[in-house]
Amino acid sequence: QFQLVESGGGLVQPGGSLRLSCASRGIPLNYIAITWFHQAPGKEREGVSCITRSGESTNYADSVKGRFTISRDNKTVYLQMNSLKPEDTGDYYCAGSPWCDVSAAYPVTWYDYWGRGTQVTVSS
Repeated sequence: QFQLVESGGGLVQPGGSLRLSCASRGIPLNYIAITWFHQAPGKEREGVSCITRSGESTNYADSVKGRFTISRDNKTVYLQMNSLKPEDTGDYYCAGSPWCDVSAAYPVTWYDYWGRGTQVTVSS
């Protein structure tokens, strides 16, 4: 059975950095595109970054451009988060799908695979 597993969350001060990982269990990650979602407390899940199967193309939400970088190898997708802000606080999920386009805001139900999330808290 194919599974996604997130890790790397934690508590960090504003301006700090974290690197999140999304690992696959079951099949190599290069079979699907991966999108990272952010769910702030009390809000809906929003896509913040994605990467295609090949890793050649990436996409970012305006709120994270210039601060977050997505990358991948065959088994893991990484989200390097720099210059973190308190509004980046929340749960982060990775999801698998055939496409990579966070601006399209596809319904979360359209994504085939989900991890259980990792929590990020940005606070002084």
